[in-house]
Amino acid sequence: MTAGELPPHWPMVGREEEIKELKSAWSSWKSRILIVSGPAGVGKSRLVEEFLRLLSAQGVASRRVVATVSAAAVPLGALAHLIPDGVDLSDPVRGFAAVARSMAGEDPRDTAMLVDDIQLLDGTSAVLLRQLLDSGSVRIVATLRTGHPVPEAVASLIHGDAAHWVGLGEFDEAGTDQLLQTTLRGPVARSALQMLHTAAGGNVLYLKELVHAALATGQLHHDGETWDLEEDWVPVATRLSALVGARMAAVEPEARIALDLLAVCGPLSLGDLEAVVSASVLARLESDALIQCRTVRRRTEISLAHPLYGEILRTMLPEHRRRQLLIQEAERVSSHGARRREDALNIATWRLAATGEADPVLLTRAASLARHAHDYQQVITLLDALPESEHTVATRLQYGEALVELAQWEEAEKLLADAAQRCRTSEEILAVTVARTMNLLWADAVTEHCLAVNDEARTELPGGRYGRVLDTNEALIRTVSGEPGRGLAVLDTELDPDIRQSADMNVWLTGAIMKGMGLAATGRTAEAVHWTRRAYDTHVEVDDHAMVPHPASQHIALCFALTENGDLLQARRVGEAAYQVLLTDRAPLPRIWMAFFIGHAEWLAGHPVTARRWFAESVALSRRQNQSRALNLGLTALAAAAAVTGDLETASDALRESRSYQPIGFLAGQESLGRVWALVSQGDLAVARTELAEGIDRARATGHTSAEALLLTELARLGGARAAHARLGELVELNDGKLLSARVRLVNALAVRDPERLLSSAEELDEMGADLLAAEAAAEAASLWHQCGDHRRATAATHHALVSSARCQGVRTPLLASLRDTITLTDREREVARLAAAGTTSKAIAATLHLSVRTVDNHLQRIYSKLGVATRTELPAALGTVAVVEESWA
Repeated sequence: MTAGELPPHWPMVGREEEIKELKSAWSSWKSRILIVSGPAGVGKSRLVEEFLRLLSAQGVASRRVVATVSAAAVPLGALAHLIPDGVDLSDPVRGFAAVARSMAGEDPRDTAMLVDDIQLLDGTSAVLLRQLLDSGSVRIVATLRTGHPVPEAVASLIHGDAAHWVGLGEFDEAGTDQLLQTTLRGPVARSALQMLHTAAGGNVLYLKELVHAALATGQLHHDGETWDLEEDWVPVATRLSALVGARMAAVEPEARIALDLLAVCGPLSLGDLEAVVSASVLARLESDALIQCRTVRRRTEISLAHPLYGEILRTMLPEHRRRQLLIQEAERVSSHGARRREDALNIATWRLAATGEADPVLLTRAASLARHAHDYQQVITLLDALPESEHTVATRLQYGEALVELAQWEEAEKLLADAAQRCRTSEEILAVTVARTMNLLWADAVTEHCLAVNDEARTELPGGRYGRVLDTNEALIRTVSGEPGRGLAVLDTELDPDIRQSADMNVWLTGAIMKGMGLAATGRTAEAVHWTRRAYDTHVEVDDHAMVPHPASQHIALCFALTENGDLLQARRVGEAAYQVLLTDRAPLPRIWMAFFIGHAEWLAGHPVTARRWFAESVALSRRQNQSRALNLGLTALAAAAAVTGDLETASDALRESRSYQPIGFLAGQESLGRVWALVSQGDLAVARTELAEGIDRARATGHTSAEALLLTELARLGGARAAHARLGELVELNDGKLLSARVRLVNALAVRDPERLLSSAEELDEMGADLLAAEAAAEAASLWHQCGDHRRATAATHHALVSSARCQGVRTPLLASLRDTITLTDREREVARLAAAGTTSKAIAATLHLSVRTVDNHLQRIYSKLGVATRTELPAALGTVAVVEESWA
């Protein structure tokens, strides 16, 4: 897709409630003037156009009045085209009456007068419209731009009992996501969504211009699954720059100083700005919505009102002026003693941006501050400016850890290997060894290589606490590489309860993540949830003293643990909140795994479309970060999510690519899911079961009880319940997760073909949020009751299955196949059912449809039987279920 292929008017998405409110107000004669208000660029005119289009479909004509600055200079300039020839307006009373008489022949219910930008209407036009409104000659739909002065005559027109206001705000991130998905006809990567939403600030006009510009330059592109932006994307569009630039050019010189300073130095304190410009100037800038204030602790912080203002102002600044502002601000903050914690980082950054160099001590201190803020790119920028003679093992370690977090594996290994040769103390050897093994681990090095580097350090370090750190480091390497039981045995004993007793906080924090993952993978789910929550709280407490990883990384393990414990909704909420933090703080490596485990929770909930989007996010990030360790698992999961919704082409492509990467080892056996569901979609269940059996063996051999339980459940769903239930019964003794217990009851019910137990299982799974398993259990119960001839109970179970499956995003599985032809009403039965559901009597239905009352009653009996209900009062809910299901299978 290119910019030229986008629709000229973006779709009306996310404004459904406002449209509904306008329609409701229009239907009430009391509301004779409807006003859509909001800031510039939020789509007020577009919303009104859509509303008028809907009115037109009902036979309502429209007259248009465009209020402009130029038309406002001439009395009645905006309404001149509506005034009949020969009307003398020199006498306003008679003239206005004549205009009202000319419109009296039209039914105001059948005509809408559109007034765009009503705040620009001249006073005479406003008075005329007021008289027409009071006389009942017109009905008005108007847009009003907030933040602009409204003349008194216009204010009199738009306020009062006859007016109905609909406020239109800027989109939140979810609204931006919905709009972009609809416009681009596909999902948008979370990083791209955040960048576009932040840049546009929820403004539809700005968003449209930015997307057009990014498509035209190729910076917004489709990777086959999602739309993504280049990392170096600069949010500027030519037409947008001109629009904002014109507004900035009109600002008074003193105010422009403040705007330029904010553009190059970022948010500043109120005190810093008042040292440059007067308080009255800042007050005017705030009232003009060019700057905004917020309280941070006890400080008032000032920033530009919109992110785009900074981008555009910087392009308008001459280079010498930009440098001058940076130096002046650095000197100003330094002269006050640079007392705030962030001052050192700001001063170093400003001086570096202005002159290309800064004091080495200041650079080193600033790099540490940036590192603790998890701004890895800034760490590299600052340390790049440090002269070689000033580098130490500590600065090389900082640089190397930042490279690891940014997935620059080769550069990190080169730098950390060099740092290892310069180590002199035990603390330095330990820290560099840990950083280096983590880099090698995620760079897809052979596990033995990572362990060899760890073992080499054992020969150089004394035992005791140093040895315990190396043991912990080895354990987390083994956990990641597919030995969760072996790794957990060490982590259980070697991870000090108190992090402050550890010789290396970073290893403790990383080990805490892997302990949580190991606990969840081996079935100790309740302990996993408790441990990961505690680990996160500990991480937050010591984050000022730790270097890696990001605190939100702890929630990767928590998301996984909650999922295995059957808290599927909570797992998704925790994961999505953590992902947003990682995205904001630009931590790409943990985002890969956070996206995967959110997708995993969605997959187990039975939401394959949402799961696919998260798996695609994980895959895209893995490709971008050259993280091959995650790609096999992510691609096979993506293939499964695509296959289960019938997209075999995408599933085949993902499986083909996955064969280029070795399985990571963790969650062994789950990599078979993609091929399994691709085979199921092709109808080859026997081969799919064979594939599952091999995956089950891999999971069992490596101690992955959670993966084994998942695969055994899949086997049962594909006709192998009798083969699966015995082993699942053994696993439930090793695994305390509520999800596994529910699976065991489901599989046992499938194995003995007991519809009562199946329906009970469906209810349990529904409460857990496992929608697909619930739907399948109820569908199988319905099938068994049909076979027994108990059609009423079969119909009730079918309804349960339909309600649950309606939440499963079009999923197709063998156990749901029977639902496709279930509950079919004839056209006549549907007519009768809908009238009866609305409370219409049989006699009235008969008169409406020209039938006998007996025929209507006979239809109703057949409808009750098909829908599994006994009375008319149950019909609305039953018919709602049928409608949902018909749509989901369309």
